[in-house]
Amino acid sequence: MASVTFDKATHVYPGTNEPAVDNLDLTVADGEFMVLVGPSGCGKSTSLRLLAGLEELTSGAIRIGDRDVTDLPPKDRDIAMVFQNYALYPHMSVAENMGFGLKIAGVARSEITKRVQEAAVLLGLGPYLLRKPKALSGGQRQRVAMGRAIVREPQVFLMDEPLSNLDAKLRVETRTQIAALQRRLGTTTVYVTHDQTEALTMGDRVAVLNDGLLQQVDTPRTMYDRPVNAFVAGFIGSPQMNLFNGRIDGATVQIADQDIAIERTQLAAAQTEGADTVQIGARPEDLRLGGAQDNGIKAEVVLVEELGADAYIYARVGTPDTSTFDIVVRVDGRRPPVKGEQVNVIIAPEHTTCSPPSPATGSEDCRGQDHQRDHRRPHLPKLLHALGDGTHKLPVKTDLRQTIGEHPATRSRSTSTGASARSGSAGLSEQSQEPPAGSVVGSVPRIRDLLLRLAPERADLQPRPQTLPSAAVMPVSRFSQS
Repeated sequence: MASVTFDKATHVYPGTNEPAVDNLDLTVADGEFMVLVGPSGCGKSTSLRLLAGLEELTSGAIRIGDRDVTDLPPKDRDIAMVFQNYALYPHMSVAENMGFGLKIAGVARSEITKRVQEAAVLLGLGPYLLRKPKALSGGQRQRVAMGRAIVREPQVFLMDEPLSNLDAKLRVETRTQIAALQRRLGTTTVYVTHDQTEALTMGDRVAVLNDGLLQQVDTPRTMYDRPVNAFVAGFIGSPQMNLFNGRIDGATVQIADQDIAIERTQLAAAQTEGADTVQIGARPEDLRLGGAQDNGIKAEVVLVEELGADAYIYARVGTPDTSTFDIVVRVDGRRPPVKGEQVNVIIAPEHTTCSPPSPATGSEDCRGQDHQRDHRRPHLPKLLHALGDGTHKLPVKTDLRQTIGEHPATRSRSTSTGASARSGSAGLSEQSQEPPAGSVVGSVPRIRDLLLRLAPERADLQPRPQTLPSAAVMPVSRFSQS
């Protein structure tokens, strides 16, 4: 067992300007279950891959225990990873899949059998050890993938969205099993998910990321009750926290027609910037419906979500002639209001949060305005690189037909069929040839249309008319396997 430390870890993918992970400072205690959560593209999976050694750090360091593993290959880091797609060998049995890593490491056969049997009992896989993966359910395959990690007895478990391929019922069952298993083994675990419900129910602590930046790291209860900014407040919890901008009036804050008494320390902290308005946060369960005589917020119900024991009403405050905002309230599921009904919403001040107002919900970063970044289009060089085989980087302004003709795969094919071995395209036949249906070159116009839809400002990607070298004509399947 060991702790994990990200020390100002930064990673910038080739061809991009913005870091996927930006100056990450995070410590996972020995034996802790840490959950990294955030929206797609926030950097959580990249952080996990950096820890696994599958991506290289641009700057900073990563330590496992007292060892600096920044420059170590994955096999020397003493970690075990559970992937989203299970990554099981279809021709091997459950027992062979679980013990394959130990076999490659040269562990004695008797020791492999012992560890596989112990892990199978732990995971309830005893009756399935001789089956192939195709004869297992999704949950059973996920447990086999976990068993393969357990038998290695690593210092750290890494799990990259292992439940995303399961149905809702099986996901609930499996996440309970994973959490119980981790507590039983006591192994340090870093778990990545985009599901905030998984994060709150499984983790000892939760780290929320957005745009590569660490927003908040704390226990699930503290993060739910005291989010540090509007983004965390909106992301953690379902439905999300209600956020209101209110005007300070002495010891209270006025929101619509209700005066909210705010704790003095919270109000003082929010007034340090000299603003006369603050942002109040309240969870749906901290609001209630009052009578017509109560001092509350008048709203009209626009939607009712009935969930059995509870119901959530979505109500609109204000009129089209004035500013409007929506509010979500949890009510008794047996007697919910109806759509179109006028209600009086009362905020319970003892459960509210108070902070300086942010320009837009979810845009404020706990590290300050200078660290905010815009959401950008998919980066064009990365998309072009995906057209190659992963070793031939395609420059943005290069003609696609010419690039495919000069690709190493097409040159090697030309050599094997008796073409000249001279470098570049000089030794290729210059006779014109129409590309067959399904060839890479025949797909260039469709590729260009896709690129221009993603980045219309890059109209310079129009292929120039030219004679196609014969070696450039290759079926897509052959080209993609090179």
